[in-house]
Amino acid sequence: MEKSAILSALTAEVEQGRLIFPTSTHAAIRINRALNDPDCNFEMVIKFIQLEPLLSAKVVAIANSVVFNRSGKRITDVRSAVNLIGVRMVRNLATAVVVQQLAAAQVRSEMVTQLWQHSAHVAALAQVIARRITKQDPDTAMFAGIIHEISWFYLLAREKYYPGLVDENMTSSWNSDEDLEDETELECEIKIGTAILKALSIPESIIDSIVYLWRGCLAFPPTTLGDTLLFADQLAPVKSPFMLPSNQTGYSIANIDLLIDEETLSNILMDSKMEINSLTQALYV
Repeated sequence: MEKSAILSALTAEVEQGRLIFPTSTHAAIRINRALNDPDCNFEMVIKFIQLEPLLSAKVVAIANSVVFNRSGKRITDVRSAVNLIGVRMVRNLATAVVVQQLAAAQVRSEMVTQLWQHSAHVAALAQVIARRITKQDPDTAMFAGIIHEISWFYLLAREKYYPGLVDENMTSSWNSDEDLEDETELECEIKIGTAILKALSIPESIIDSIVYLWRGCLAFPPTTLGDTLLFADQLAPVKSPFMLPSNQTGYSIANIDLLIDEETLSNILMDSKMEINSLTQALYV
């Protein structure tokens, strides 16, 4: 099946409001929506987290990362973890669990593992870059990094309905330079991804920043959340198996000094190495 035909069929599903998530994600989506309800109080947050083992593990892991746990005192329970990282971060992590559940539904384990590892690295780097360079909100940057590949997880989840979606030839076609010449295909990809993010109640400002990343148009100097994500995407040591336009515009570690001088960048990455490693491990729980 041709890539253009697959995109047209998936876009038609989106336009008809037919986003089809795997059964394994339904509980995580319900908990995500419940946590985002304005009437959800602290005790209800604790209860909902405890209903989802993966979310519980991730909340405790993040609370024990060096970014949040400066004292080094080990956190071993959900209540203490939420007190430390805050309800807002819990809501962000609940969405991350939906992404990870999408990944768990896949049979192409190597590709899914690479995609999730890439997302975790981008999230961790975005948190540091936001705090040290672009002066964006670090928690928002980390959250956006976690979910920026969600459209690919969704497409992988739909593979069984579209045979050949990610076989060797198709994967090459996603990544080919010729694809960038077809704005219609890029717009279809953006439309699908945007619909998924809206279905998960992601704020418009974050959706706009992720679309900015997908389009791959980096500003000089980097100042916005979109710039933060693009910068993190370039620095991530694990790359996505599906390349974005931003990966094909010529930016790389070799010429990243166009964004920030090499010495400053080196110092930031060195000073932040422990934070990045800690966050990446926690997000990959």
